[in-house]
Amino acid sequence: MRLPSFFIDTICLMEIITANLFDLKALQKLERESFDRDAWPLFDLVAVLTFGGVIRLKAVLDGEMAGFVAGDPHPHDGWGWIATIAVDPRFRRRGIGTSLLHSCEAQMGVPRSRLTVRASNHGAIMLYERERYQIINTWNAYYNDGENAIVMEKIL
Repeated sequence: MRLPSFFIDTICLMEIITANLFDLKALQKLERESFDRDAWPLFDLVAVLTFGGVIRLKAVLDGEMAGFVAGDPHPHDGWGWIATIAVDPRFRRRGIGTSLLHSCEAQMGVPRSRLTVRASNHGAIMLYERERYQIINTWNAYYNDGENAIVMEKIL
């Protein structure tokens, strides 16, 4: 059976590996392109790439960062937090976000995973619901512009 070329690119050429401080510039660009006004400041990006205990994974496709996820496990509390997840707009709809999410969930080693998402980010909410995340709370005026955040949780 012959696979479509986009499928071959996604499966064969993408790898998910640990990100590090050398990825700072690419991560800054990805944050700006993905989150615009909500992009993390430089200090937070350096922290996520260097702090101990943080899971930091990047998807590499055609030699460049196509996506990033960071997870913060809290094993004593029985849950982990997906702190950020982003896919470069040029590489979306190829399963990269789902692959990053699954990899991070597996590495956190906790029974539950939590995350926040903008209430207006319907595409991301649909992805998380497809991945069995359920809404557990709303944080009012969480974002700088006053928009609410939806808190979601998944039993792993």
